[in-house]
Amino acid sequence: MTSLDPVPAPACSAPDRSAPDRFRVALPAPLDVPASLAFLSKWGDDLLDRWDGAHLVRTVNSSGRAIPFVGVPAGTVAEPALDVTIEHAADRPSVEAAVRRMFVFPPPEFGELLAHDPLLAALDARHPGLREVRQLDLFAALVRAISAQQVNLRWATTTRRRLSEAFGERHVVDGQEVYSLAPARLAEVEVAAIRALQFTTRKAEYIRHAAAASASGQLDLATLDALPDEEVIARLTALRGIGRWTAEWVLARTLGRPRVVAGDLGVRKVVGAAYLRATDLPSEDAVRRATAHWGSSATVAQALLLRTYGEPVEALASAEAYGPAST
Repeated sequence: MTSLDPVPAPACSAPDRSAPDRFRVALPAPLDVPASLAFLSKWGDDLLDRWDGAHLVRTVNSSGRAIPFVGVPAGTVAEPALDVTIEHAADRPSVEAAVRRMFVFPPPEFGELLAHDPLLAALDARHPGLREVRQLDLFAALVRAISAQQVNLRWATTTRRRLSEAFGERHVVDGQEVYSLAPARLAEVEVAAIRALQFTTRKAEYIRHAAAASASGQLDLATLDALPDEEVIARLTALRGIGRWTAEWVLARTLGRPRVVAGDLGVRKVVGAAYLRATDLPSEDAVRRATAHWGSSATVAQALLLRTYGEPVEALASAEAYGPAST
């Protein structure tokens, strides 16, 4: 991706309505925007949610239309903001609303949880303002989950990139490129064509089925958002290839609800190391019991704990190992 250079406004002239529209969106504190966005590029670049360490490039779905934008972190953890660039000023309300909902913020009870959980308190002190990034495009969130089934996450990213290039819609905003996936188009693609991108036949079928459900209105984000958790899970798991693990990630990362994704291998590993002193992978039930005290802060706490993924188990198992990061 190219760097995002500011374009000075011409002096003493009428505004150029064809020029990109730039505005700043202030966000609730504390929030470490770069640290929170880092997971988007951890396993590569799928062309759908792009982060190069300085620029976020993604799309917002508004009434079936994908609106691309570029976001550059601004301010500090104590006064966070995102400087946003879009192509058309008329799209500002939709993009600004999406940016304001882009992170999962802690509930008022989070402070009480930290007071009773020394491990989370230490993690929060070391990584202040680290938050879950929401995947507000439901179909793209399902494709992300399907692609990650039973493979490593770098390979999942590679196959999503191929899907984007082959069947996605390409957008350019202020010199930055990003893709979006339209369910109506994917619903018409032959399984063999998706399979040719090195998805398994099953995954190709699952993607096409999710696309058809989304395109027909059977699967609708606004409808899911109005339903209780278990009904959301029931609606999603009725689709081929969508299990409870995927449905719970939709609850956490798309709908922004408090949810421990106890079936996820990464979640099971870090919860087992941090709370259960487990040498073997704990069961889903054991993970749910160990994290039941997270309550309404579950998604925020889960993101904090996953930030430690890959660190030594000995460090995870000791709250004392997590002091404030040195400068």
